[in-house]
Amino acid sequence: MRKFPGFWNKNNEGPPDLDEVFKDLNQKLNRLFGNKGGQGGPRGTAPAPQPLPVAPILGLVALIWLGSGFYIVDQGSRGVVLRFGQHVETTMPGPRWHLPFPIETIENVNLEQVRTIEMGYRSFDSESGRSKELRESLMLTDDENIIDLQVAVQYNLKSVEDYQFSNRSTEESVRGVAETAIREIVGKSKMDFVLYEGRDDVAAKAKKLMQEMLDRYKSGINIVNVTMQNAQPPEQVQAAFDDAVKAKQDLERQKNEGQAYANDVIPKARGTAARLSEEAAGYKLRVENEAKGNADRFEQILAQYNKAPEVTRQRLYLDAQEHVLSNTSKVLVDQKGGNSLLYLPLDKLMSMSGAGGNAASAPAAAADKPVQETQADSSTSDRSRDAMRNRDREYR
Repeated sequence: MRKFPGFWNKNNEGPPDLDEVFKDLNQKLNRLFGNKGGQGGPRGTAPAPQPLPVAPILGLVALIWLGSGFYIVDQGSRGVVLRFGQHVETTMPGPRWHLPFPIETIENVNLEQVRTIEMGYRSFDSESGRSKELRESLMLTDDENIIDLQVAVQYNLKSVEDYQFSNRSTEESVRGVAETAIREIVGKSKMDFVLYEGRDDVAAKAKKLMQEMLDRYKSGINIVNVTMQNAQPPEQVQAAFDDAVKAKQDLERQKNEGQAYANDVIPKARGTAARLSEEAAGYKLRVENEAKGNADRFEQILAQYNKAPEVTRQRLYLDAQEHVLSNTSKVLVDQKGGNSLLYLPLDKLMSMSGAGGNAASAPAAAADKPVQETQADSSTSDRSRDAMRNRDREYR
């Protein structure tokens, strides 16, 4: 071990002399910058001191110091340049340079990062799940009921300057604004509306109110989304509310069943009513047309009757008799002559001819009778026709 004089102790050892230290440092710097002098002396003899190259050293230090001012702003971020703590400028993404420390400092602020604030609960890892914060989650509604409400608020930044210099604790500010807005909206709403009907409406109103409050505070924060994670009655009355929910579900189910039955019956009834209405309209039209036709026919007959009363009366009488006798199966004959009348089934012959039999079927059936019966029938029919004509003349 090298011994240094001037500090005597038991082993004749001690700290190095300051002069020796400076000499060694000078020799190392000379070797570094190419000065080889002072090495040829005898061993143990200190070399002659050489002056230090101060200018190159200072130039190198200055280059290193100036080079430390280069920085890169990531995409979606902004660089906030502070000169002795005062805001100078906000730089855009890309490579930039500023006066090195301690004159200027740079802070990168991410504008596009979505941050989340939890109100009424706190999330942990997948094993522990989440814990409730009853001081934040319990709220009073307009109908004096208490609900347990948990909300997640997502936000990003829209103004770097306001975010950096107008807020001291951003997370606590957003949580406080969220709690204030949610309590105001819940306090003006009914319990059933918050729990079942208007959860999305409550979240939308809370988002709008939070943004207005944060803009009024110049926080530079933009609310992206407000989500109701859980909304339920307190645990002490959860069973009673479950029964109420089941009753409402049964009510809705019965309403749906009744509506389905109505949807099945009402269209059928409407169709039947429409059909009956159409049939009534058709019957009305048919009766009116028949009445109009009969009236026109009567007027035409009246005109002909005025011209020839006897002929018209005779024609009407014959038409009436033809109409009446064509719809009956009975045959009327005159027996005033006292002659015996052989039976001829004229009603069956008429029914056969009306059922579609050809005209030759009646003579073929009559041909089966004897010739005497046919001749008697023909003479009898002639006498009956003469009797009917005589009776018509007497009637007129």
